[in-house]
Amino acid sequence: MQVNPSQLMPGCVLISDVIGKTNRPIIPKNTVLTAYHITVLEKFLVESVDVAAKLQDGELFTPKQIQKEKVEQAIPEVEKTNKVPERFTAHYLAVVEQYQKLFTSWQNHVPIDMPSVRKLLIPLFERTVEIGPEVLTLNRFVPKPDYFYHHGVAVGMLAAYLAKKMGYPEGKWLQIGLAGFLCDCGMAKIDPKIVGKESILTESEQAEIKKHPIYSYRMIEHIPFIKQEVKLAVLQHHERFDGSGYPLELSKQKIHIYARIIAICDTYHAITCERSYRKKQSPFRAIEELRHERFSQLDHHVVQTFIRCLTNYSPGTRVRLSNQQTGEIVFMEDNYPTRPIVRMDETGNVISLKDDTALFIDEILP
Repeated sequence: MQVNPSQLMPGCVLISDVIGKTNRPIIPKNTVLTAYHITVLEKFLVESVDVAAKLQDGELFTPKQIQKEKVEQAIPEVEKTNKVPERFTAHYLAVVEQYQKLFTSWQNHVPIDMPSVRKLLIPLFERTVEIGPEVLTLNRFVPKPDYFYHHGVAVGMLAAYLAKKMGYPEGKWLQIGLAGFLCDCGMAKIDPKIVGKESILTESEQAEIKKHPIYSYRMIEHIPFIKQEVKLAVLQHHERFDGSGYPLELSKQKIHIYARIIAICDTYHAITCERSYRKKQSPFRAIEELRHERFSQLDHHVVQTFIRCLTNYSPGTRVRLSNQQTGEIVFMEDNYPTRPIVRMDETGNVISLKDDTALFIDEILP
C-alpha cells in the first residue's frame, strides 16, 4: 500500500525501493523501517512509499491518520548558508589585530592590563554566544602567518561558547572565555624566533614551548581582577586525563573543569587551522580526532557537548568531500555526528558517510 511517511511506524516493511533524484535507492525494498528511516524519508520530502500490509511481527499495519499541521511542520526550515555575518567577522578580526598589539607589548615586559582586556573581549564573547555554531568555522579566516594571534582569540571565543552550551551562567562562561584568551600570553616570555618558527621545533625548543603555561600563570598570578579558577585553567590547559600533558603531568581528578573545556577548544582550533608543519582538517575530521584518537586524554562529557554544537550546525551545510565532490548535508544521525548523509551536487546521489568510510568531509563551504 502507498502511504505518506508521516503515516509510517517502526516495523513497516518496504516492498519497493524508495528512489531519490537518481536510480540509486534512498532506502532499498525489503527494509524493515526504523524511526531513523522514517526521519530520513521526511527529510527527503518523500511523498509516498510502498509498504506491506503487515508489520515485521505479523500484525496488520494500520496507517496513522495524516495531520496536516504535523506534515507541514515535519521538516523544519534549515539555514542554507553557514556564512558568518560580516559585522561579526569584522569584530573578530579587529580583536585579533588588537591581540597582536597586546602580545607585542607583553614581549616588551608591559604588564597585562586586565580591565582593558575585559573591555576588548567581553563584547566579542557576548556576540559569539549569540552567533551560534558558526563560531566553529573561524578557522576559515586564519592565514598561516597569523595563526598564533587568531588562535588566542578563537580559543577564548570557543571556550565561552562551549561553556554557555554546557549551562554555565554568564559570569562563569565569560570567565572561561577570558581564561582561554590568556592561556598563551606566556608565549611572550619565549624567544620570538621559536614562537614564530615555521619548521618543526627541535627537542629543546619544544621543551621551552611546553613551559608557556607556567609563564602564562606567572603573568597573571598576582592580578587581583582574575579569579583563582581562571588562573588554574591557564596553568592546566595542556594537562591531559592520562597524565601525558604538561607542565605538571596531572591526572584526571586534578584537572579543573575550566581547563578541560579550554583543552578541547584549543585542540579543535589547532587541528582545523593551516600551520607550517600540519595541514588543516575540517571541523568534522577534527571532531573524529577528538572522539577517537584522543579518547583517553580529554573529558568525554565536554567532548560530547562540543559534538552536539557541531551537529546543530550541520543541516543544510555545503561541504566538499575527500574525493573533491561537493554536496549538501541533508541528515545527521546522533550516533554518527561526523558522518552525515550527503546529497551530491553533480549526480544527485545520496551518500551515507557512515557506510562509505573511505570518504569524509574535507571542507565546509561558505
